[in-house]
Amino acid sequence: MKPEDKDFLSELFCAAVEAADPERAVRAYLPARPKGRTVVIGAGKGAAQLAAAFENLWDGPLEGVVVTRYGYATPCRRIRVLEAAHPVPDAAGLAATRALFDAIKGLSADDLVVALICGGGSALLPAPPGNLTLEDEAALNSALLASGAPISVMNAIRKQVSGIKGGRLAAACHPAKVVTLVVSDVPGDDPAQVASGPTVPDAGDREEARALVKAWGIRLPERIEAWLGGIEGEPPSPGDPVFAAHEVRVIASARLSLEAAAHRAQALGVPAAILSDSVEGEARDVARVHAAIAREVASRGRPFSRPVVILSGGETTVTIKGRGKGGRNTEFLLSLALAGEGIPLAALAADTDGIDGSEDNAGAFADGASMKRLRDLGLDPAALLAGNDAWTAFSRLNDLFVPGPTGTNVNDFRAILIR
Repeated sequence: MKPEDKDFLSELFCAAVEAADPERAVRAYLPARPKGRTVVIGAGKGAAQLAAAFENLWDGPLEGVVVTRYGYATPCRRIRVLEAAHPVPDAAGLAATRALFDAIKGLSADDLVVALICGGGSALLPAPPGNLTLEDEAALNSALLASGAPISVMNAIRKQVSGIKGGRLAAACHPAKVVTLVVSDVPGDDPAQVASGPTVPDAGDREEARALVKAWGIRLPERIEAWLGGIEGEPPSPGDPVFAAHEVRVIASARLSLEAAAHRAQALGVPAAILSDSVEGEARDVARVHAAIAREVASRGRPFSRPVVILSGGETTVTIKGRGKGGRNTEFLLSLALAGEGIPLAALAADTDGIDGSEDNAGAFADGASMKRLRDLGLDPAALLAGNDAWTAFSRLNDLFVPGPTGTNVNDFRAILIR
């Protein structure tokens, strides 16, 4: 790919991330100071950065604890920052969950709890209910991640197998007021879906969760299936009086970030078209649709005329069938490069938190000649895609995108430039 195209696409990614900057986002939604204590709690891959921003902006005493992914911590003066595993929970996450509950003990109606919630919190806050164990919750997460189900389905099931999700953490803050500030990484920006809504209840129930398991053919561990078959430990309903005075604000989202990227592109002289900020579906299938649109633009000048950069966000999924490496954005890009071979395009697909899957890259770059270059190296692109091994493809091409952790998370960012 031409260096200038990489630079252009990278600048759009930076604009998207800057729009979700923690301090900028928090500043506009600071709550009023309470008569009593201010306690900050939070979870997610950008929770530490949100906590640091809140500390810098808050004019008054505060205390609290947040949990983030290993390697994502940032120093805070008064708020404890804990680290735990993602995407499969571990013992450190279990300890962090206990620490959050400890932080909100003994509150009064004069106290304020500020919940800083962003993507990744579902795995970082394990709280196995009843007789279930951490191993059971980890097995559930692994089953959900391998299923290819959209995030809304995974979260609806997680909420029924938890002692903290689905509003339970906020209910435990009663009688204190809870203000939840959400950085949304879910399609549609429903705050109850972000991190499985530890402080935001929704109306889902066990019957719905069982129906989703069946509809998506998810193979659950026996102990989880048995738990879902009962009624013990159901989450509180949105109409519960304990939530009456609570406030929920979405302070950053994919929509705002894509709009910022579009403005940056236009300032650089390239018109931008936003397809959607809430794209879902299997990554390789979504990629083929994007490739078809790019081909139509390149060959017929519709639905957009060249030059143009096509932007989209949301959260795709990957049904794992192989043993390769690579997250959903890297897999999207490999499928796009295959379906769009020969099209005069340059593309970047990346996760706005800076990490795609289990490796250190946020995503990757590709153009219309990427697959020829891969074959020239003796590799079969189709076989790599079938084996969920997109990371290997772009690693060999030296086209991985590695910005490092960004401190925020508004999910997938995709940009396809057609000169």
